[in-house]
Amino acid sequence: MSTTTLSFRFAARADIDLLVDMVRRFHAEDRLAFDETRLRRGLGALLADPSQGEVLLWLDAGEAVAGYAVLTWGFSLEQDGRFLLLDELYLEPATRGRGWGRQALALLERRAEQLGATRLRLEVTHHNAHAKALYLQAGYADERRDLLARTLPAAACQ
Repeated sequence: MSTTTLSFRFAARADIDLLVDMVRRFHAEDRLAFDETRLRRGLGALLADPSQGEVLLWLDAGEAVAGYAVLTWGFSLEQDGRFLLLDELYLEPATRGRGWGRQALALLERRAEQLGATRLRLEVTHHNAHAKALYLQAGYADERRDLLARTLPAAACQ
């Protein structure tokens, strides 16, 4: 295992193409649907409005981009109001096995605290046992719920 410390920088609009490529790889690996038009629209909106959240780019020691994470704000009565959602966390396959997943979670938790969040939530697909084990070891609880979603007709026309 490498002792290299993971760092990050905030993504900017100039990083959208880089992000699209990484999101495409992440979605393929995690068996998630990929819609480039919708992704570009979402990234553009998020990067234009920091009150909605932020995108972090993981950097290796040479400052090369090694992955990304997306934090977005949500609100839930059950979650004590406003919370941060770790929407996506991705490390390039060549960078895995260095302990960076744990480092990334720790950095994200510190960032969430800096932003004033009292709760950090995340999603993990049922088949991604490795990621789920990482999150459970880091103290995240499996709330034993299924996440359901539906695209509304008006949203599909945008």
